[in-house]
Amino acid sequence: MERLVIPAEGIGQLSPAWRKCVGTGRMALALRADYRESLKLVQHDIGFEHIRGHGLFSHAMGILRDSEGVQRCGFTYLDEVIDSYLDLGIKPFLELGFMPHALASGEQTLFWWKANVTPPKDHGEWAALVSATVKHLISRYGLDEVRDWPIEVWNEPNLDAFWAGADMAAYFKLYATSVQAIKEVDAELQVGGPAVAPRAGEWYEKFAAFVTDQGLPCDFFSAHAYSSKPIQPFPFGVYQGFYPSEDLLEQFAIPGQVLAGTPLEHIPVHITEYNTSYDPLNPIHDTAYNAAYLAPVVANGGDLVDSFSYWTFCDVFEEQDVPTSIFHGGFGLMTIHQLRKPTYHLYAFMARMGSQILARGEDHLVTRHDDGRVTILAWQPVGDPDAVRFGELPASHQVGFEVPLPGAKAAAFIRRSVGEEAGNAWAAWRELGRPMAPSRRTMDLLREASAPAVTHGSLAIEHGQVNLDLTLGRHEVTLVEVLPVTPDHHEGLDDSRLLGHEPR
Repeated sequence: MERLVIPAEGIGQLSPAWRKCVGTGRMALALRADYRESLKLVQHDIGFEHIRGHGLFSHAMGILRDSEGVQRCGFTYLDEVIDSYLDLGIKPFLELGFMPHALASGEQTLFWWKANVTPPKDHGEWAALVSATVKHLISRYGLDEVRDWPIEVWNEPNLDAFWAGADMAAYFKLYATSVQAIKEVDAELQVGGPAVAPRAGEWYEKFAAFVTDQGLPCDFFSAHAYSSKPIQPFPFGVYQGFYPSEDLLEQFAIPGQVLAGTPLEHIPVHITEYNTSYDPLNPIHDTAYNAAYLAPVVANGGDLVDSFSYWTFCDVFEEQDVPTSIFHGGFGLMTIHQLRKPTYHLYAFMARMGSQILARGEDHLVTRHDDGRVTILAWQPVGDPDAVRFGELPASHQVGFEVPLPGAKAAAFIRRSVGEEAGNAWAAWRELGRPMAPSRRTMDLLREASAPAVTHGSLAIEHGQVNLDLTLGRHEVTLVEVLPVTPDHHEGLDDSRLLGHEPR
């Protein structure tokens, strides 16, 4: 096996863009205990900085209230949601939407929970709602804190399902009303858009031209990225074809290309949703393939944008109705009841990477920590989904490294892996008969199956480096930590006197 020689000097810093934000179901779901338990686990293992979801102004949040013809704003649920976020070390990335029924100009709705997607019948009333909400947040959490919460105007207005008629002029008016209302409260609050769905065509250029021509503030540009093709439905689910994973990186690059040479050239770009499939009922989300497919995106996306937000952190999610099965193809990094999926472990592995990049390639990312540890994230490339079918993908993938450990006298490694067997609760669930509502005993088995495989060992150091040869199984993602070791002396300790052991 030919080994890649890892340089001793770094080639750059690993961007934190991959963990800047994560998606969530509608905000009201944060009132549920299972949602909070899931977010607590995610924050412990991964540690995202911001969280973004729909439904800030939808009925379940109870912000705009009416009694006997009198309207007032109430923030009881909003406070509880944001308190829980901050307690778990994550800040909101606010999305202004959807339209409260009392302000809506029409009846068009979306999702099982009936999100109204029509413009306001009175933009002054919309501005008053936005202003009151922002003022309340500042009063409760402090101006410096809220200035660190990006505020995005609407969601995917280029799709008729999310914005009545996909009316560009109407969206631009909504953006102008919203940004002016917010900036009147405080000029340093972060406001942006247009939060468009993938392959948005002229929306990128026309939005940039609109805010520039009108002299409107725009503190960041936001867009979404998905790499799936049209749906092929079956009862309670869909299948889809996919473009190669490079397609996601190409989508990440589009806003920067559009803004180059314009007055908005240097504003941050946030991909506020991304995933393989845009449908929350696609079984691909539950698989090891999903993790291997996204590994190069997570490893390299920070070179193109300031953040890219995985949609979503868990399957407590109700856009297409209440889930009917523990595994149902949900967007989440974990299922309901906290079964971790392979893509969850991809992110947890990234959280263990060092800050200094030593090498990167089509199947690996190598970093170093300040304490001298070297971390290697490696994956089996999945190729072009249209050209490489399951039976054509090699059963294994080999990659080798010569890893520098200057000054070390001894070394060890710890390897964590997920793939078609290890760290794959979905595979175990299939083998157990695909129970829609598993018993507690079965859930315990699935939790055990969701843990990565862990191996460890010693490494010989020659000329200040160690040789590491990895064989990865189909759709495997692995994390190897290579650690310099300084042995402690234990008086009288002799492993040769221990039955079944040899001296180390």
